Amino acid sequence: MKVTRRFVLAVLAACQLAWLAPAHAQDALRVATDATFPPMEYVENGKLTGFDVELVEALAADMGKKVEWTQIDFKGLVPGLVSKRYDMAVSAIYITDERRKVVDFGDSYYAGGLVVMVKDGDTSIQGPQDLAGKNVTVQVGTKSVSYLKEHFPDVRLVEVEKNDQMFNLVAIGRADAAVTGLPAAYQYVRTRGGLKVLPEPLTTEAYGMAVRKDTPELTAALNQSLANLKANGTYDAIVKKWFSN
Repeated sequence: MKVTRRFVLAVLAACQLAWLAPAHAQDALRVATDATFPPMEYVENGKLTGFDVELVEALAADMGKKVEWTQIDFKGLVPGLVSKRYDMAVSAIYITDERRKVVDFGDSYYAGGLVVMVKDGDTSIQGPQDLAGKNVTVQVGTKSVSYLKEHFPDVRLVEVEKNDQMFNLVAIGRADAAVTGLPAAYQYVRTRGGLKVLPEPLTTEAYGMAVRKDTPELTAALNQSLANLKANGTYDAIVKKWFSN
C-alpha cells in the first residue's frame, strides 16, 4: 500500500512540474524585436520580415525550434531579457561592453556602424565635424544617444521613439541630421529618397543576438547553428538577398 501511495504522489508531482513548465521551453524561442529597422526587421503587408527575421528563423530551424516573435520598443529589449520575458532579443543590436554587463551575445552575425544622414542637397553638414551646434535626431535607447553625448557634446539631441520619426524630422527640416545604423540608413535612401548618407561613418560596429545570462546553452547553440549556416551556404544566401545592390 505504501509503495502504491508513493508512486501516486510521485506521478502527481511530475504532472505538477510539467504543468508549471512553460510550453515553449522545449520547441520554441521567444524572440523580441523592434520591427522598425528595414532591412533588418520591419513589417510589410502585415508580416514581419527582414534580414534579422530571416536569419533567426533559419537559426531556429537548424536548432529544431520554432520562433515566437514579440514586437516592442527598442529601449525595452534588454530589460525584457533581464526580466526573463524573452529568450533572445534581435534587432540590429550593437555588441557593447555596457550591454555585456547584463546580457550575453552570440557571435557577431553582421558588421554595421553609425552613420549621419542629412537632407539631399544640404551642404552645411559634410562630415561628422560639422555636427556641432546642430539639431540631430536619434532613436531613444540606441547607441547613437550615448555616442553623440560623449563625442559631440555640442550637438542638440532630438530623441524619438521610432526610426521613421528620425527620417521624417530631417525630411521636413525640423532636424539638421539623423544618426542611425548603416543598414537602415541605406535602406531608406534606396526605397524613399530625399535624404543622403554621408560617406564618413561615425563608428564600425558588430551586430549581435542578445541572450539571457542564465542560458549559456542557448548562446552556444546559436553559435553552432550560425557556423552551420555559414558552412552550408544559407547565411551567404540571406546576406545576398538583403544587401546586394
